[in-house]
Amino acid sequence: MTRQDGGSDPEDELSRNQPVITPAPGGMAPGEFRQWGHRFVDWVGDYLEGIGDYPVLARTKPGEVRDALPVEAPATGEPFEALFEDFRSVIVPGMTHWNHPAFFGYFAISGSGPGILGELLAAALNVNAMVWKSSPAATELEEVTLGWLRGFVGLPSTFTGTINDTASTSTFVALAAARERHLPEAREDGMAGAPAGRVYTSSEAHSSVLKSVHALGLGHRGVRAIATGRDRAMDPAALAEAINHDVTSGFRPLAIVATIGTTSTTAIDPVARIAEIARSHNLWLHIDAAYAGVAAALPGVRHHFTGWEHADSIVINPHKWLFTPVDCSVLYVRDPAQLRAAFSLVPAYLETPETDVTHLMDHGLALGRRFRALKLWFVMRYFGQEGLRAILADHIALARQLADLVDAAADWERRRPSPFSLVVLRRSPAGVRGRERDALNLAIMERVNESGAAFLSPTEIDGETWLRFAIGNIHTAARHVDATWEALREPADQVR
Repeated sequence: MTRQDGGSDPEDELSRNQPVITPAPGGMAPGEFRQWGHRFVDWVGDYLEGIGDYPVLARTKPGEVRDALPVEAPATGEPFEALFEDFRSVIVPGMTHWNHPAFFGYFAISGSGPGILGELLAAALNVNAMVWKSSPAATELEEVTLGWLRGFVGLPSTFTGTINDTASTSTFVALAAARERHLPEAREDGMAGAPAGRVYTSSEAHSSVLKSVHALGLGHRGVRAIATGRDRAMDPAALAEAINHDVTSGFRPLAIVATIGTTSTTAIDPVARIAEIARSHNLWLHIDAAYAGVAAALPGVRHHFTGWEHADSIVINPHKWLFTPVDCSVLYVRDPAQLRAAFSLVPAYLETPETDVTHLMDHGLALGRRFRALKLWFVMRYFGQEGLRAILADHIALARQLADLVDAAADWERRRPSPFSLVVLRRSPAGVRGRERDALNLAIMERVNESGAAFLSPTEIDGETWLRFAIGNIHTAARHVDATWEALREPADQVR
């Protein structure tokens, strides 16, 4: 189009320079999505079937993946074959394979087939379940599925669940609700106008507790680390003494965080006694059962969870030991109104006319909420309660068999007890102590990790180094545990 002054219209010039976009499903050419979708599923199937052939630990050097890729995004689109080739040649070799059956570090997470397929469908639907109206099925399936999980682990129906990304977020949300209930001054005046609050937890608690307290503005002094006994569990007498001291010293106690299955040793805090202390002081009780919570489904270990039904909130991570792809962390609360009091803020553009429905945005900090319930629903339906219990029981049995091997081995010792599927061990030859023994165990671990045959992670107990052998991967069998135990023992003398 020519303007009256003889020049060309800038908007017309702009439109002529734009590429022609042909409408297509997902922005891809007709048939291309199906073609690559089939290839991807085939690759995933081959990957899961052959996962044991990969080295567990990535063998790349720092910066190697970054340096293999362009600094800027391509100016024009690239064929999918190029994308897939870079994925296979650059990304996969740079991965530490958490799905590997000999991944025994941290707390193993593994994505099962039904969970992976559920994640695929959730990505395709791509909904945001912030308010009920924005995705009714996503909201209500989350309620139903978390009701199933609640029954599976034996919690009473008085608990209401919400899915977050990780336990760190779930703990933050729970402690924010505790602050709202016990430190209401902070709502209007901020922490500067509120009394000093305190959260009590074991000295063995996960670092996310301290991080949450910091993020809530309570400061480093806002956490009181309670001493533990020889079993690394919180000392109730020390807890009661600390609370009484703080009350007389001008602090306002807010919450207690107890742990069932600590990260270093899977120690179990005496929750029933701690719950009595919480009730006597009217404190919020939060239970961190992120790793071990699903084990409550097993009658033989349910006694470890005695008293957790008295908590105000509990976190359980299905992505840790229930074979659901990361991320999927479930926060159960006794009174969801406490979450709404802390987080509900509804601008006009999010108001809806429905009543007696759940708006998930009111249960935490996030407005955007992925359809995480779908993959957990698939996992629970595909395996069923009996199937899931069988896998969990097998993992605990493997841990007990390993514990027996360690106990019977010369120059090795185990940190007791081993109530779930983590075995904490170290080589301890006669006459080797202190830093020399620490260095020996780290060297043994590094030899095994660098071999690619397995992966373990260390921890520190009373200033001494131990090795964590965490069993929890859906692909793990006895042969993987036995081979890793032998790999630990073989280089021991050579390393020394």
